[in-house]
Amino acid sequence: QVQLVEVGGGLVQAGGSLRLSCAASGGTFSSRAMGWFRQAPGKEREFVAAVSWSGGRTYYADSVKGRFTISRDNAKNTVHLQMNSLEPEDTAVYYCAVTKPWGRPIYPDEYDYWGPGTPVTVSS
Repeated sequence: QVQLVEVGGGLVQAGGSLRLSCAASGGTFSSRAMGWFRQAPGKEREFVAAVSWSGGRTYYADSVKGRFTISRDNAKNTVHLQMNSLEPEDTAVYYCAVTKPWGRPIYPDEYDYWGPGTPVTVSS
């Protein structure tokens, strides 16, 4: 049974940084992209960033480009999201997810597995 566990969320002041990590277990993740989504109160879940199986391709939402960096370690089945220059608008619950084999990374329907989420609060 595949499980994803996110860590690293918390409270930070605007302009600060946080690093989210997600560990995947219970399956094989070759040919699967890994990504991060977020959901703010009263809003729909939205794509944040994703990384291809090889790590060679990364994808970012326009709102986080230049501030967030995604990376993965296939030896440990982990994915990380380094978040810098955080803004109050980044406040949300952040979810780690794994696509189906060769899934398209920016579409939530392409993801098979989801973590429970970790909250991030950015104060102004």
